[in-house]
Amino acid sequence: MSRLPRLTLPGYPHHVIQRGNNRQPIFVSSSDRQFLLDLLQENATKFDVAIHAYVLMGNHFHLLATPQSTDGLPQMMQAVGRRYVRLFNDSQGRTGTLWEGRYKSTLIQTDRYLLACMAYIDLNPVRAGVAMQPGEYPWSSYGHYAGVRTDKLITPHPLYWELGNTPFAREAAYADLVRAGVTAQQQTDLTQSALRGWALGGGDFVTDLQKKTERRVSKGTAGRPVLDKNSE
Repeated sequence: MSRLPRLTLPGYPHHVIQRGNNRQPIFVSSSDRQFLLDLLQENATKFDVAIHAYVLMGNHFHLLATPQSTDGLPQMMQAVGRRYVRLFNDSQGRTGTLWEGRYKSTLIQTDRYLLACMAYIDLNPVRAGVAMQPGEYPWSSYGHYAGVRTDKLITPHPLYWELGNTPFAREAAYADLVRAGVTAQQQTDLTQSALRGWALGGGDFVTDLQKKTERRVSKGTAGRPVLDKNSE
């Protein structure tokens, strides 16, 4: 059975997961992580993709991004992936693949899942036990939204601007949102929808989305995809 093409539509936020092959490490140094961020910034600009959130973990990374064209996100990920693998292989004296196949992604409903997805991404280091608080981890978008640093890679989504009328108010509101965390069901839904490529949102959202593409957007009937309990 042939695999479905990726579900990619312009103007929608996409949750992206890229894993290392056999869950092997994809970074061995801070310079590796910085190089990947630099590649993302360069190619997000080149292919007109707004990156709203990210986290670089030891053997995978997450992005939340909105492309402005159908090909923007695939082109960005292909360019970043190829150049990063060349550098990583050269530095480590290795050959062959680094990634676990093609990246995984799907569309999410903005008003229902965007802020939850941002919090989910920024909480990854806490869930993995590599940080006690999201602000302790330098390789995520949390520092930008918490007002700790300015990250040129980040383009805040309009929904973020609605969190407050001033930078301080927005930073405080976002910190509160992350502190509150995401539910176990949200975590499962966000992970599995990206891994399986089914749109994540309510029934009306999925039905409307299906009218815009010939590619199936849900496994069964319109509505939230059926997901299992495994999570990233």
